[in-house]
Amino acid sequence: MSQGMEDFLKLSTSEQTRLLFLDGTFILSIRYYGYKVNLYLYKNEYLEVFYNHKQDLIEKIQLLDYQHTRMKFYADQINIKSVAS
Repeated sequence: MSQGMEDFLKLSTSEQTRLLFLDGTFILSIRYYGYKVNLYLYKNEYLEVFYNHKQDLIEKIQLLDYQHTRMKFYADQINIKSVAS
C-alpha cells in the first residue's frame, strides 16, 4: 500500500467519501447483509464503501480484501481477474 493510500485511510469517513466522489471511479455495488457495498477504484487501489441504508450513512471505507468471501459476489458481476491482478 502506498503512503498516499495510508494517508487516505487516516482521513475522516466524510473526507474519504468526498475524495472518492471527486477522484474515484465507481465500479459496482453489491448487497452484503445489511449493507450496500460500493466498490471504487481510487489511485490504483480498490476500496469498499459500506453504506447502511437503514441508518442512511456510510459506516466505513476500507481496502478491498481479496481473500474475503465477498469476492464471490463481485465475481458474479465482473471479471475478477481484472480486479485481483
